[in-house]
Amino acid sequence: MAKKTAQDDPLSPVTLAVGQEDLLLDRAVQEVVAAARAADADTDVRDLTSDQLQPGTLNELTSPSLFAERKVVVVRNAQDLSADTIKDVKTYLGSPAEEITLVLLHAGGAKGKGLLDAARKAGAREVACPKMTKAADRLGFVRSEFRVLGRSATPEACQALVDSIGSDLRELASAVTQLTADVEGTIDEAVVARYYTGRAEASSFTVADRAVEGRAAEALEALRWSLSTGVAPVLITSALAHGVRAIGKLSSARGGRPADLARELGMPPWKIDRVRQQMRGWTPDGVSVALRAVAEADAGVKGGGDDPEYALEKAVVTIARAARSGRG
Repeated sequence: MAKKTAQDDPLSPVTLAVGQEDLLLDRAVQEVVAAARAADADTDVRDLTSDQLQPGTLNELTSPSLFAERKVVVVRNAQDLSADTIKDVKTYLGSPAEEITLVLLHAGGAKGKGLLDAARKAGAREVACPKMTKAADRLGFVRSEFRVLGRSATPEACQALVDSIGSDLRELASAVTQLTADVEGTIDEAVVARYYTGRAEASSFTVADRAVEGRAAEALEALRWSLSTGVAPVLITSALAHGVRAIGKLSSARGGRPADLARELGMPPWKIDRVRQQMRGWTPDGVSVALRAVAEADAGVKGGGDDPEYALEKAVVTIARAARSGRG
């Protein structure tokens, strides 16, 4: 969930939504627009990209109106604004107009940091919308979505949903909404499996899991299914790299409880348990071979080869063989 500062009034003169998680950024905008339209159903909403906000445009949009209408002005990718437009925004921040709410969406990096600092100094209400790169964060997001909708889901169900859907928060949120609409009572792992088993089979992570387990035929089947359903090849190479690196990390780590290893390796405890099962049969040489195969496939799907599908199939077979290299 997006975290908010103490200034929690959506109708504050300026809202600064910072981060790169599109769903959370959109929700930050929707919250402001909903609050404005609750106060005035005729609120005028102007949703602009950075290239649409030219020098002078903000002055025009925020000039006093004869009808004193409430207005929400949304500026997306504010870090990409031109230097002259940033000057306009900074000037406006010093004296924001009444009945107007300015919403700045900023990626939060070094680019455009001057504008970010100026908005914070001016006392803008800030909503953090960080990219959820960790599985634990996505798991927390799913749990939060169920809570917001007033429904109960078991921990196993939440984990199964993350495993099945993947990293797209929009799809995770949509899945939670569908389950709560269709299912009465507590949502458990069996319900998630009934709805999303097909999705799990098509995911890039399923391809990687089968490959690092040495199950070449199943990995190839999952790969072809993934590609046929539109999964981007670069996502599959990323999942393969993640799976092989996890094997390498855990095989070189000192023993210990999953919780201790999780802190050391930056993995959730459930991932430690899964990788431990997958790493049987792996050798250090096998990890090296698999990493080279992933690198070659990555180059192949990014323009270095004529057939991305063949590059992926070759990598999957090589990884599956490497997974069995220590089994004699």
